[in-house]
Amino acid sequence: MPHDDAVPASRDSSRAVAAGLLAWVWPGLGHLYLKRRSKGLLLMGAILVLFVLGVAMDSRLQLHLGLEDPLALLFSVAQMGIGAPYFFARSLGFEAGLVTSPTYEYGNTFTAVAGLLNILIILDALDTARGHKP
Repeated sequence: MPHDDAVPASRDSSRAVAAGLLAWVWPGLGHLYLKRRSKGLLLMGAILVLFVLGVAMDSRLQLHLGLEDPLALLFSVAQMGIGAPYFFARSLGFEAGLVTSPTYEYGNTFTAVAGLLNILIILDALDTARGHKP
């Protein structure tokens, strides 16, 4: 016998989509939406600090969308995984980076790792919204 308090599948999926999109737009926002305040704030702080440090270390945020250099495409996708902070930093003029900087490669690594970690956070928000995690 089905329970009367069961969440309809359409509402559950729309909640998951909203949590996933919010998690991509701003790291940790999906968890805040799901009322996981401490987890959301911790993830937000950690990912944003990692990204800001990478940008401060002269990371290159150039967008590569062509298939002529697949590794550059994957690197761009990794950096874009952080969402709005990536586009905000580019709009402030941080897209070029400084190749001669001693911290250039560290900055690239920090920004790419921040984006990849945020992709994992998006997946966690989706699982949480679908009820797969307590």
